[in-house]
Amino acid sequence: MDKRILVATDGAEHSRIAVSYATDLAKRAGAELIVALVNVALGGIRGPLLYSHEDAEAQSIVHLGAEEARRAGVAVVKEVVIASREADSGIVQYADEKKVDHIVVGTGDKGGVSRLMLGSVAADIARRADCTVTIAR
Repeated sequence: MDKRILVATDGAEHSRIAVSYATDLAKRAGAELIVALVNVALGGIRGPLLYSHEDAEAQSIVHLGAEEARRAGVAVVKEVVIASREADSGIVQYADEKKVDHIVVGTGDKGGVSRLMLGSVAADIARRADCTVTIAR
């Protein structure tokens, strides 16, 4: 039985679908829901370390997903921004550390920053995670 579900979001439409699916799962299971965004580190070797989202933007995206879950009746919802060089590594490592039972990710649009939680990233998470992974469409 799932007690801790993690949903990865980046604010794009495919992520909203994943948040909705994970919210339903968490509500039915009475599970804790962790809404997470991976803020991917860019550069930093010879130049400044930059991230794919400004801090306030990342927090806002996560908060919107968490609020959807709270409005739907999920009792325990956590908001997390994960800093990582790679989106899939950030999600899998966090899930391992926090003993997550189920990861939900979306897939869809392949353009720009929204690539963070798409296609090969979702597949990499599914391959590498030690828990159940659902790719929501």
